[in-house]
Amino acid sequence: MAEYDYDVLVIGAGPGGYVAAIRAAQLGLKVACAESRETLGGTCLNVGCIPSKALLHASELYDEAANGTLAKLGVKIDKMSLDLSTMQGQRVDAVKGLTGGIEFLFKKNKVTWLKGLASFTGANTVAVGGETVTAKNIVIATGSSVMPLPGVEVDNAGGQIVDSTGALELDKVPGHLVVVGGGVIGLELGSVWRRLGSKVTVVEYLDQILPGMDGEIRKEANKIFKKQGFEYRLGTKVTGAKAGKKGVTLTVEPAAGGAAETIEADVVLVSIGRRPNTDGLGLDKIGLELNKRGQIETDHEFATKVPGVWAIGDVIPGPMLAHKAEDEGIAVAENIAGLTGIVNHDLIPGVVYTKPEIAGVGLTEEQAKEKGPIKVGKFPMMANSRAKTNHEPDGFVKVIADAETDKVLGVWIIAVPAGTMIAQVVQAMEFGASSEDIAYTCHAHPTHSEAIKEAAMAVTGKPIHM
Repeated sequence: MAEYDYDVLVIGAGPGGYVAAIRAAQLGLKVACAESRETLGGTCLNVGCIPSKALLHASELYDEAANGTLAKLGVKIDKMSLDLSTMQGQRVDAVKGLTGGIEFLFKKNKVTWLKGLASFTGANTVAVGGETVTAKNIVIATGSSVMPLPGVEVDNAGGQIVDSTGALELDKVPGHLVVVGGGVIGLELGSVWRRLGSKVTVVEYLDQILPGMDGEIRKEANKIFKKQGFEYRLGTKVTGAKAGKKGVTLTVEPAAGGAAETIEADVVLVSIGRRPNTDGLGLDKIGLELNKRGQIETDHEFATKVPGVWAIGDVIPGPMLAHKAEDEGIAVAENIAGLTGIVNHDLIPGVVYTKPEIAGVGLTEEQAKEKGPIKVGKFPMMANSRAKTNHEPDGFVKVIADAETDKVLGVWIIAVPAGTMIAQVVQAMEFGASSEDIAYTCHAHPTHSEAIKEAAMAVTGKPIHM
């Protein structure tokens, strides 16, 4: 009789967990994955990245039709209207198709789905869905959930004070939407409802939106979104919110201290960040404590200090991004199987799926300057022929390189397809590219990506089209 029920038990079926489970099974291990949701895919697939992109894309098309962009291209629409229930329906369909796809992959790879919340009862034993199972290796991939804001009670069902999940499900366009938090999620969801007709106000505690991104990119994004109709209350702290029959009254005060005032809104979206999901895991039963930020610490191989227990994704340090979790899922499965699984945490791209998109990888200019002398090359999208013909002139590409070695240290992009454009740079940087390597790589014409080549040329000399 086998000593354990499974070689690997993964707790959580988000992008990190389901990928780890599938990879471990591909490597010949007997695998189970515990998930309490009715569907697989975690936050990302069910109420995060995927449904938000379905609404972002649909709202962009609506905006182009409603605001005359299509008319400029000779596409005349005599009568148009918003059918929000159909727009929401295609979001639900997208999620259904993709979560079903993971279930199919589990069956194909013989991964057992244990339905329920999992909790440690010992180092190799877990209680889930009324049964206790044993596994030689247990991977914690429980993800993260919305960070609460003191004094503000989220009630998604009420549809007035919502988090990102509730903001996806609104059944009518709010007259005034106040977004608390000027980060990625708030700006993406804010832009969906702004395009569909809401007045949008972003309240951010810091003095600038998009914390953690390159300073110049943050300023440019601020300018572009302002032009689109976003209003900002920067350096502002939210102290309370009260939902009533006529809407929500939000109480705010200057972050530096000062007199309180109120803002009236129809809907308030709270998006001030996310925190790791560790409650109810029974980590005390295995002697695993959390760090100051509530995260599980691991070594380079994603092993915790408890033998046989591993952790990946949003519950460990690093950016809370689906693709980081996926890469760690593959790596941890390979390490468990005795192979070498590595993730280069210095090169995790970040993308904001607004219009235009914003993407970055590596060091910001501020971080790079702290490490030594640098050279910076920039190229504006308005000088890029494809962006110009597509009426997409906003943004620029910025390449940051070491002044002595010319090694690329960071790349930051604002452009309509920035999220796709960033991939070539991440790959180049993975191979230790210099700005010259990118500048002398042939880019197809006419493409938005030529702006990357021109920005790289600008690091050591001059771009052609400027």
